Amino acid sequence: MGRVTAPNQVSPVPPADLPSTLGELRATGHQYRTVKQELRDNLLARMGSGEERFPGIVGYEDTVLPEVERALLAGHDMVLLGERGQGKTRLIRSLGGLLDEWTPVIPGSVLNEHPMHPITPASRALVDSAGDDLPIGWLHRSMRYGEKLATPDTSVGDLIGDVDPIRLAQGRTLGDPETIHFGLVPRTNRGVFAVNELPDLAERIQVALLNVLEERDIQVRGYQLRLPLDLLLVASANPEDYTNRGRIITPLKDRFGAEIRTHYPLDLDLELALIRQEADLVAVVPEHVLEVLARFARDVRESPSVDPRSGVSARFAIAAAETVAAAALRRSGLLAGAGAGAGAGASASAGAGSASRPEAPVARIGDTVSVTSTLRGKVEFESGEEGREIEVLAHLLRTATAETFRARLAGLDLSGFTAIVAEGGAVETGELVSSAELLRQVGTVPGLAKVLDRLGLGDAPSPEEAAAGIEFVLEGLHLTRRLGKDVTDSGRTVYGDRD
Repeated sequence: MGRVTAPNQVSPVPPADLPSTLGELRATGHQYRTVKQELRDNLLARMGSGEERFPGIVGYEDTVLPEVERALLAGHDMVLLGERGQGKTRLIRSLGGLLDEWTPVIPGSVLNEHPMHPITPASRALVDSAGDDLPIGWLHRSMRYGEKLATPDTSVGDLIGDVDPIRLAQGRTLGDPETIHFGLVPRTNRGVFAVNELPDLAERIQVALLNVLEERDIQVRGYQLRLPLDLLLVASANPEDYTNRGRIITPLKDRFGAEIRTHYPLDLDLELALIRQEADLVAVVPEHVLEVLARFARDVRESPSVDPRSGVSARFAIAAAETVAAAALRRSGLLAGAGAGAGAGASASAGAGSASRPEAPVARIGDTVSVTSTLRGKVEFESGEEGREIEVLAHLLRTATAETFRARLAGLDLSGFTAIVAEGGAVETGELVSSAELLRQVGTVPGLAKVLDRLGLGDAPSPEEAAAGIEFVLEGLHLTRRLGKDVTDSGRTVYGDRD
């Protein structure tokens, strides 16, 4: 997805070959365009060239993005409406990537005024006096994006501006724009401004945005400043907020040209693609484990035990993948320590084989259990489920694991795995069981190569990848009632024949 320069970040240095005076700018044939014209032209240019218009936005290609493009082509301000974690802010931030990379400005102008279209009396006088010799500056598109998270304590001064008493004391009049300390919206003139969670903004503050959207001027303490602000205003809102914390007032809602509904990934592949793109994994997480987590997130989202109005953020699955990767890295670190201390009698059985070969961090299906406790705070449950949150999540995780097991390994002969535990045998695994120890317990398993191939682990998997595949099969056989399972007091998992 598109990245946004932080508000306090220094603008990139413009190329040396850009015009340095207004006369040089005119000589290039440069024409002034409004922000909405600029966005429209650049969007059409990308459509014509086949270049990606919204890099990194996953799952909206056939639904949300066409509506956003129609709004941009129409020159409409827009509000994105959807539950939490649907990528609304990420999509809004990507709009800045459609602006020109560099745009000319009058140096020192707080409002980023175009040298061919000054809007304040001071800038107009400067352009008239300097003419074509007027020095010009260049502003990078990363500095043309402004954003405000709406909170109940946001003031009109924060968004629009307020009278500067020092400038007033210097003799300027209240009707002079020079007496105003401009807020975030005017300072984003000739750019894209976003208001996140707009319903959280107090209604009297929302009123202050009315003129910005329609008349394109601002009012400060009863004085109306005829400043034709040039910007694209985009807001985000959660439908739940309309009745929970606040609402978008009707006159303001009417000023937005487009209301666009966002959604969670529509299918499993899109959920997986989002996890792969966004998760910062500190260990290898095999595809079948990622699929379990993607199905888990979807099952939680659709569960009757979960409040559907609040939604289950896409960040839930992303955080789950990162947590599982961290569990694998933790096992690797602990086994390395166990292996180093094996000569002193430290957990030799748990670290079997680790002294000769360090355990690489590869996630297994058993690592997913940790997410039920660490991520329950990301889910809003129905009131009747109080005290059962972890139980509900654990059940949904088992369901997702069984669904993935059936989807990945349907039709394969897995009798070789059930034969391992026949006649009282058992396979012990768990958080601190090394891959070498697990492989030693199962030995040669008929059909293992086909299983690993179905799981996407390849023809020559590492011992850790093979152990991840084996543990997944054992858990799947247990969930489909073909193997028994017990958890020891030490936290190890024992798979055995069903009683």
